[in-house]
Amino acid sequence: MITIEECIAMCGLTQDEVLAIAEHEHIPEIAAAALGQYLLTQDDGTEKISAMLRDDIRLAIHRNDRAHARQLFMAIRHFLSSHTQACTRT
Repeated sequence: MITIEECIAMCGLTQDEVLAIAEHEHIPEIAAAALGQYLLTQDDGTEKISAMLRDDIRLAIHRNDRAHARQLFMAIRHFLSSHTQACTRT
């Protein structure tokens, strides 16, 4: 049986990036890993993932959850450095 960790490792995103997608879309981690992998294959997919991460950061700041906002900020920082095409339209 394949584990969630193996699914995340195969999807092209980090665990924090997958968790942010799951949080944004209100879906299980396994579905978020699949959605993230799918979005990475789409022309505007990296921009969509970046937008999800930004939305999650805004909500964490709005809730005054600084620790979570910091974790999400590190996730988007890594995502943008790994997927530079997401920087072109955001």
